[in-house]
Amino acid sequence: EPMRTPKTLKIAEIQARHIAVDWESLGYNITRCHTFNVTICYHYFCGHNESKADCLDMDPKAPQHVVDHLPPYTNVSLKMILTNPEGRKESEETIIQTDEDVPGPIPAKSVKGTPFEDKIFLNWKEPVDPNGIITQYEVSYSSIRSFDPAVPVAGPPQTVSKLWNSTHHVFSHLHPGTTYQFFIRASTVKGFGPATTINVTTNISAPTLPDYEGVDASLNETATTITVLLRPAQAKGAPISAYQIVVEELHPHRTKRETGAMECYQIPVTYQTALSGGSPYYFAAELPPGNLPEPTPFTVGDNRTYQGFWNPPLAPRKGYNIYFQAMSSVEKETKTQCVRIATKAAATEEPEVIPDPAKQTDRVVKIAGISAGILVFILLLLVVILIVKKSKLAKKRKDAMGTTRQEMTHMVNAMDRSYADQSTLHAEDPLSITFMDSHNFSPRLPNDPLVPTAVLVPITDENHSGTAESSRLLDVPRYLCEGTESPYQTGQLHPAIRVADLLQHINLMKTSDSYGFKEEYESFFEGQSASWDVAKKDQNRTKNRYGNIIAYDHSRVILQPVEDDPSSDYINANYIDIWLYRDGYQRPSHYIATQGPVHETVYDFWRMIWQEQSACVVMVTNLVEVGRVKCYKYWPDDTEVYGDFKVTCIEMEPLAEYVVRTFTLGRRGYNEIREVKQFHFTGWPDHGVPYNATGLLSFIRRVKLSNPPSAGPIVVHCSAGAGRTGCYIVIDIMLDMAEREGVVDIYNCVKALRSRRINMVQTE
Repeated sequence: EPMRTPKTLKIAEIQARHIAVDWESLGYNITRCHTFNVTICYHYFCGHNESKADCLDMDPKAPQHVVDHLPPYTNVSLKMILTNPEGRKESEETIIQTDEDVPGPIPAKSVKGTPFEDKIFLNWKEPVDPNGIITQYEVSYSSIRSFDPAVPVAGPPQTVSKLWNSTHHVFSHLHPGTTYQFFIRASTVKGFGPATTINVTTNISAPTLPDYEGVDASLNETATTITVLLRPAQAKGAPISAYQIVVEELHPHRTKRETGAMECYQIPVTYQTALSGGSPYYFAAELPPGNLPEPTPFTVGDNRTYQGFWNPPLAPRKGYNIYFQAMSSVEKETKTQCVRIATKAAATEEPEVIPDPAKQTDRVVKIAGISAGILVFILLLLVVILIVKKSKLAKKRKDAMGTTRQEMTHMVNAMDRSYADQSTLHAEDPLSITFMDSHNFSPRLPNDPLVPTAVLVPITDENHSGTAESSRLLDVPRYLCEGTESPYQTGQLHPAIRVADLLQHINLMKTSDSYGFKEEYESFFEGQSASWDVAKKDQNRTKNRYGNIIAYDHSRVILQPVEDDPSSDYINANYIDIWLYRDGYQRPSHYIATQGPVHETVYDFWRMIWQEQSACVVMVTNLVEVGRVKCYKYWPDDTEVYGDFKVTCIEMEPLAEYVVRTFTLGRRGYNEIREVKQFHFTGWPDHGVPYNATGLLSFIRRVKLSNPPSAGPIVVHCSAGAGRTGCYIVIDIMLDMAEREGVVDIYNCVKALRSRRINMVQTE
């Protein structure tokens, strides 16, 4: 048999897919026979722990021997076997790594594109055959077609390079309704591999309607018609397919439409269908886009038919809201934008009719007789009531409640009982109520909005002259409310209410026939009361969940801009500063009211939390309600990276009506980890109220105890950041005011909130 194998196996050349070897000359002293064979055996591991092995017979006289068909960047074990008729000798194994090669293509199934109106989120996976170490990815993209003919599609492609460990990218500043073609390829030190192609089309945008804020679109109005000026919309991503005029009847007993969550009327309803089905609205007309090349008058109620929709005359004694809608529709996607352009009030006067003189005289005599009888009865009833009231008033003023905290507990328990048994409330004796006693009310300056300047029935009887005099010295009138009438009248400023009188005040306002909670709520100014120029900019449109609940300029939260993006300082959020009392009660910048984040603003939301050093987030909405998305899930279940922020959920505490989540928040480049708690109240339905007061009060108390004194503002959000957000902030402030001052001032608190953010506390 052979004496031995060659001492060294020499590597002549290493390529990505083959290895060339040679060895020392094999003489007779080694082979021990003139007849011998040389064999090279090799094996290597490929993917999924699978191995491959083979043996190749070599020509001993050849100067070089090649092992080919090898995978790139792989460790290959080689050994040589020398064989003669008498036996064989094997050399030791030599491990050689093949060279790198260009990578294979990125798997087409791994490339996912998520479109938005002006951006596309693209992610992919590493090539199945990297053939080395991936050093970078390159994405080239260009627009190839668009639904909007105004969008240029012949521009040069743009290229984005990503590091080896980054397999996703957000392509921004794109055109809506446009198809973009992406070429993605990976690279090693040997160069780029073949590209994988994907086409993604951005969502179309709703048309942009002219701003009707502060502009009266009504041109003429009669008893049965109203003529409005329709101005053409601007298409964004797709041509405008139709204009629609929608008429909504104003019904005094119908709950007001929540302005912040106002959605356009997507389902066409004819007048006949609305009449039979009880719909609050109907389509008066649908106009082709060619009918509105320039501002054009349109008469609502002209008794004509437009595209199958009858435009009937309006009822003279009914009020209406007139909405103007523009719609774009392509393939399976439809976007609609709407705006209220006019309101027609109900007629309050009868048409002038010339009466018959004889009948008129007879009617006057009858009316005078009936009126005289009613007046006599009312006077007698008032005398009886005044006598009973004076005797009860003296007795009730002798009773005093303990501390303010006991008063609040009693009030909440009584409120819960009152909802269970309304009949008991109506059976109670009429009560006399006094507001803002001089001994527990702080003096205020004359200009303070809380100081009432008008009274109902001042208490001037001789038994209370001393108290009335002290009230006049403090410029704080006292009030006496008779029967079940409300203590306020239209036009009167609203005073604060003592905690001891709050339950009685609630019962009176609930049972009042003239001025109750409904009338008090409707006295608020509704709509825009300050400028919001920044929020209206085109680059900020997609950052607003609802187009008419956006941030006022004077109170908006201004973020530190991201480099090269000046518009990145905007987020739909406002500081809520409370200065209701000039001495003693001050809570500046204690809250930030904001909308539920949308997908595009999750990073901005965490930027705001970091910048404002907030430690508590209060969420009073669910992610989906009644089949509609109300808020994007902006927090992780485990760990998630949002831009340069890393958010980790370290604890979740589910309770009966709310969930407490604790996160750690870190930022790249900062040697600091912060703790942020999210308090998610789940028992507050949209357009409704919490199931019971106890759970909400416990929730508010937990938030207050958890917020560190040194922390920044508490961030509160629902969906639009106005309705339930405003309610939560008002309740929190009123509980604090009741404990500190012994009074609550709900009306002026809501008024102050609405000066900071539009339509805070939206429904009755």
